[in-house]
Amino acid sequence: MGIGEKLLDLRKSKHLSQEEVADKLNVSRQTVSKWETNQSMPDFDKIAPLCELYGISADELLMIQKKEEKLVDTNEESGGNFYDEANRRKKALGISLSIFTYFLSIVWIMIAIPVYRLDPVLSSAIFLMICGIATFIMVYTCIVYKRKKEKIEDKRSKLEKQIDSILSMVILVIYLFLSFVTMAWHITWILWVVYGLIVEIIKLLFMLGGIDHEE
Repeated sequence: MGIGEKLLDLRKSKHLSQEEVADKLNVSRQTVSKWETNQSMPDFDKIAPLCELYGISADELLMIQKKEEKLVDTNEESGGNFYDEANRRKKALGISLSIFTYFLSIVWIMIAIPVYRLDPVLSSAIFLMICGIATFIMVYTCIVYKRKKEKIEDKRSKLEKQIDSILSMVILVIYLFLSFVTMAWHITWILWVVYGLIVEIIKLLFMLGGIDHEE
C-alpha cells in the first residue's frame, strides 16, 4: 500500500470527504485527490496537519513510502538477477547448438566424398553452408544474450584469452607440420574447424561453471 492509498483509507475511516479534508488543510479538493491517487506528494508543511487530522505520527506516514520504495528496489534486483540467469542459460544453449552443428559439418565432409562418393565441389559447398549456419547461431547468441561485465567475468575472460592464445599456437604448429609432411593442404585446414570447436567448448564450460557457481 502506497502513501496515497493510506491517505484514502485514513480519510474514509474518519468519514471525511475530500472537500472537508481540503477545507481543514487549506488546500483544494483536487490537491487532496492527487495525494490519494499518488499523482503528487503532500508538501512538507502539510505533513504535520495531515498526521494530526488522521491521528497518526509523521514517522508512520512517511515510513509507508520508504517501505514501498524498498519493495520496488528489491523486486527490480531479483527480477534483474532472474533475467541475467535466463540469458546465461539461453546463451549456453545457443553455443551448444552451434558446436553440435560444427560437429555435423565435420562428419559430413568426412563421409560425403570417401563413403558416398559425392562431387567434391558439392560436398564442400554443403560443408561450408553447415559451418555458416553454426557460425550464425553462435554470433547471434553472443550478441543477443550479451551479459554485463563483472569482475569475476573479467578474470574468466582473461583466462579464456590465455587458453585461446596457447591453443591457437599449438594448432598452428600441428597444421604446418602435417601440411608440409603430407602436402595435403586441402585436408589439413579442417584443423582450424576443430580449433574453433575446442574454443567454443571451452567458452561453454566456463559459462556453465559460472551458472553452477551462482546457484
